[in-house]
Amino acid sequence: MTTLLAVVLTVLFSVTALLALARVYRGPSLLDRVVAADLLLSTMLGAVGAEAAVNRHATTLPVLVVLSLLGFVGSVALVRFAVRQEA
Repeated sequence: MTTLLAVVLTVLFSVTALLALARVYRGPSLLDRVVAADLLLSTMLGAVGAEAAVNRHATTLPVLVVLSLLGFVGSVALVRFAVRQEA
């Protein structure tokens, strides 16, 4: 059962990451690319969290905290940059 769950999670996270990368590549505007990059980071967070849950260990918790803080700070910084560009 654990192997099947790992395979299903791998496929779902891979498809999500590929779609996000396609949006980063094709995105017509900067904000579309920012949202896609944020989605890619969220997918990475989900994959690391799922790996920790499947293998039943908590050693990757600091990695999850750092990645989530990186995503938050990056999103806020890019939104502030986009607001300054429009004004």
